[in-house]
Amino acid sequence: MLEAPNRRPARFITFEGGEGVGKSTQVRRLLNNLGDRDIEAVRTREPGGTPKAEAIRSFILQGRSEEWGAGAEAVLFAAARLDHVNQLIAPNLAKGTWVISDRFCDSTRAYQGLTGGVNDGLIDALENLALDGHVPDLTIVLDMDPALAFKRVEQRAVEDGLQLTGDRFEKEELDWHQRLRENFLDIAANNPDRCVVLSAEQGEEKLEAAIWEVVSGRFPELQTGPVQ
Repeated sequence: MLEAPNRRPARFITFEGGEGVGKSTQVRRLLNNLGDRDIEAVRTREPGGTPKAEAIRSFILQGRSEEWGAGAEAVLFAAARLDHVNQLIAPNLAKGTWVISDRFCDSTRAYQGLTGGVNDGLIDALENLALDGHVPDLTIVLDMDPALAFKRVEQRAVEDGLQLTGDRFEKEELDWHQRLRENFLDIAANNPDRCVVLSAEQGEEKLEAAIWEVVSGRFPELQTGPVQ
């Protein structure tokens, strides 16, 4: 990615996977590990990350764009991503700050292919426009049986005293989520230099350690041993 003068390279890492696999938790844990090593990093998400992109996120996840069709939704996701890249991702990378994102462009490919079979050519064109060369240095795909993932979500909701409602994607049938899982695994298989698949069925601490092993092995500046 972009490298600022007299600074260590800024890295762009994304987390992908189905619903309930623990992406947000592991994003937070990775930021803590980076901070322990004096690596400045920002946390973000997609769709979202900037005020305009968050407004588009709300519009889509509430189901208000569903009647427009999957192609129109892909355009909305691209518009949100364009603002996200221009206003948050690119500026931080340019000044040497790492960016860790909960979802990015791979989610558009995985989800839109299920919600309406959007043409790959359209997705390619929108991706090229929105990314403007800002391809992730590393994508960690957290993989889990969807049935187990939803049991975890339900259990955490009970523990937190929350009522499960879910957005329009979380309400889809289990078979839909299984096909979503397969889409993410296909994306990883087609991008082996960028994507690493890790089982999210292990405990949070073990998964955190596995992620750190991948991240520190990928980027030489982190190969300094454990923090004392």
